[in-house]
Amino acid sequence: MVPSVPAPAVSNRIALVEDHPRLASLVERGLGAAGIAVDTFATLEAAWHGLLRLPYALAIVDRGLPDGDGLTLIRRLRAADNQLPCLMLTAKDALHDRVAGLDAGADDYLPKPFAIEELTARVRALMRRPAEFRELHLIYHGLQILPELSCMRHQQEQISLAPAELQLIILMVRAAGQVVRRTALEAAAWGVSDAVTPNALDVALHRLRKKLAAIDAPLALINVRNLGFSLLPSDAAA
Repeated sequence: MVPSVPAPAVSNRIALVEDHPRLASLVERGLGAAGIAVDTFATLEAAWHGLLRLPYALAIVDRGLPDGDGLTLIRRLRAADNQLPCLMLTAKDALHDRVAGLDAGADDYLPKPFAIEELTARVRALMRRPAEFRELHLIYHGLQILPELSCMRHQQEQISLAPAELQLIILMVRAAGQVVRRTALEAAAWGVSDAVTPNALDVALHRLRKKLAAIDAPLALINVRNLGFSLLPSDAAA
């Protein structure tokens, strides 16, 4: 039986499968500036296990990796009936290479070298494609999230967000009042690459509550005992 892979989540965290440290760092910085968090994996096997652990929004996959061709990972995903959007990165730009990538199940194809602006645009386009993804500028009960500016806004008030706070509020807003479990929140905020202390989530949510109050947002972050957290209109949470 083929192991199941989590379906894509409504977060801004993506998986990058790239073994070149300099290129990986460039992509991480470029997408991070657009409010998109990145977990980097240097091998196909590490990426597969990472994709089993977290429901990423998208995967960027290099073809030339130490343990094989990135197309193998995409085929493996599709064999598991997982439709995670996949963007191929490769130095191969021949027509038959592009066709091979698309036939393997890739959703888009970007040859190296590339401009980070083009990569960001393609990532955003793929993240908009599935029905479960909403617009990149999120609005919920008057609260607007602007990922590329790492901030949130209510009426005329605006406040900046730390990277973890940004990923948390994006996930909470997209949940639209539904309860989000602690594990999902931690995964969205820190992924698999960062060590997280036991109270890191509580600290980040405490800071988010203070920032929501600072801009007079009519929303409350509610702790639903033994389940998780939800973001509700203040009058409904009272």
